[in-house]
Amino acid sequence: MTYAFDPELLPWLAMLPQGLTIEDVDAARGRMAEMAGRFLAYEPKNPVTVEEKLIPGPAGAPEVRVRVYTPTSVAGPRPAFVSIHGGGFVLGDLDIDAPGCFEIADEIGAVVVSVDYRLAPEHPYPAGLEDCYAALEWTAAKASELGVDPARIAIGGSSAGGGLTAGLALLARDRGGPAVAFQYLGIPELDDRLETPSMTRFVDTPMWNRPNAVLSWKYYLGGSPADQYAAPSRASDLSGLPPAYVSVCEFDPLRDEGLLYATRLIQAGVPTELHHFPGTFHGSSAVVSAAVSKRMAAERVDAVRRGLQGGKS
Repeated sequence: MTYAFDPELLPWLAMLPQGLTIEDVDAARGRMAEMAGRFLAYEPKNPVTVEEKLIPGPAGAPEVRVRVYTPTSVAGPRPAFVSIHGGGFVLGDLDIDAPGCFEIADEIGAVVVSVDYRLAPEHPYPAGLEDCYAALEWTAAKASELGVDPARIAIGGSSAGGGLTAGLALLARDRGGPAVAFQYLGIPELDDRLETPSMTRFVDTPMWNRPNAVLSWKYYLGGSPADQYAAPSRASDLSGLPPAYVSVCEFDPLRDEGLLYATRLIQAGVPTELHHFPGTFHGSSAVVSAAVSKRMAAERVDAVRRGLQGGKS
């Protein structure tokens, strides 16, 4: 199928591995690490210290590794952002997440806690989500030690990270867990039913497509049925959730589930901002030279900043 991609994105397509698939998980992890090496690292303009910690994991589970980014030139108490990397629930790590974490810490002055959650298929749902919940609980519990304002803790991620973020917001609400000030849902993976028009149509789009989505959910669920925390689109009640920003890409199978979820958040009375980026595919924000990619990246920072300020500009 021919897609009307933004012209500035076309040269980057040639750099993508042909037939990108997660059918062979180990090979896909290797390709993602290789692709990450091509991205420009973010160089902070202000001092940001980085420290890795092992924190208590879910009951009966291993400790969770987190990487904490602290903007040392900003006096506390600072806002905080729990960052959840993407990768279809099966790929990604702390290094993939690093450029965005540096940017949030540097540009916003927030302490960023990046979560190295357990990946499927070795660790199917709810392992990854429970690791993220443990990181949120730890951030809130250690707010004083981290120099963080416990009333200004946001959560966010892109792709599967966006889906995990949405599930984490639901889990925190329903468990009476730490207060979440804001949720950033970038091109989120939310619905295991795979029935939206964009999901059924986009079978050969770059970076992400229906065949990969089918495998992603198969690995993540491990043969068990999805509940609303695994697949937030299944949630019947979205009221009482934190304010949200949702982004979607035009030629992305995840497009419609993001649009529908944002609409339902609005209908449930949740302050929500939604942006659909024409001419883009899944992961377009990584193309640092394209104007549309620069807008996507800038909006991420601005949305988190405003979310941590209670919506104020």
